[in-house]
Amino acid sequence: MPKLSAGLLLYRVRDDVVEVLIGHPGGPFWARKDDGAWSIPKGEYTDGEDPWVVAQREFVEELGLPVPAGPRIDFEPLKQPSGKVITAFAVRGDLDITDARSNTFELEWPRGSGKFKEFPEIDRVGWFPVAQARLKLLKGQRPFLDRLMAQQTLAHLREGA
Repeated sequence: MPKLSAGLLLYRVRDDVVEVLIGHPGGPFWARKDDGAWSIPKGEYTDGEDPWVVAQREFVEELGLPVPAGPRIDFEPLKQPSGKVITAFAVRGDLDITDARSNTFELEWPRGSGKFKEFPEIDRVGWFPVAQARLKLLKGQRPFLDRLMAQQTLAHLREGA
């Protein structure tokens, strides 16, 4: 059975531009990577857990901030190149990320040294317009941006009707 992960894609609209909140993974492997390295806040779960509950929990753990209340969009699960399946939800809301602080993990570093260091799961977060986020996000997560924009187009059409 594939690994399961659940995440939350927070978005807002500023001056008719959709922006999303994404995070850059911490630790030495990702330190020098930028484009194609960012991710939606997410985490693994076991079959039987509620993906929405997991997505909210992981958001709080990785940002140290509460999930804003707002309308939710449920996306169909998306299989990643690794085989992992991500269930994601988009929530419209705004969030001041000034005080964002991630939980941490321990890793032997340098590898083989016997010394363990602590790193943040997410070392920085940012709001990005969807076009820029498309460059920043891991390739396997980019379809979530397409799904979000398709929903935004439908919502905009409904408003104009």
